[in-house]
Amino acid sequence: MKKSLSSLALAALFTLGACTADISPDDYYASSAGTVNTAKPCTVVSIRPVTVRSNDNNAGTLFGAAAGGVAGSTIGGGDTAHVLGAIGGALVGGIAGDAAQAELSKQTGFEYIVKLDNGTMVTVVQGNETIIQPGQRCFVLYGRQARVIPYN
Repeated sequence: MKKSLSSLALAALFTLGACTADISPDDYYASSAGTVNTAKPCTVVSIRPVTVRSNDNNAGTLFGAAAGGVAGSTIGGGDTAHVLGAIGGALVGGIAGDAAQAELSKQTGFEYIVKLDNGTMVTVVQGNETIIQPGQRCFVLYGRQARVIPYN
């Protein structure tokens, strides 16, 4: 039983880590290939580091509750104790899973404030793979996922 519980917990952690949103300016979804996006020239006005968090922690809560419920059901010797243990385990597991999901899905990124050549100011938050400096000429790409990329 202990081996199956630890296997379930390990699988849940890998699954929770996979729930992290892709915020890289260099990665595209397959469905975006072959589509036309709009690119507008701009200049970076400012940049600041930000933390990007997942806004959907349900997976962590569900995995934690399931693992906690299974673990808690092994407590006690009678049917009532098993049920109460499962309920308590599910509650504690759900809270722990929610907290784990929030931590595992947290990423570092940058918020760019850019001035388009027409004078409009816009912001884009993206991953930290390509760092662009204030004053640098760039393009803002509008599409499924907005991006700021260097003007080459």
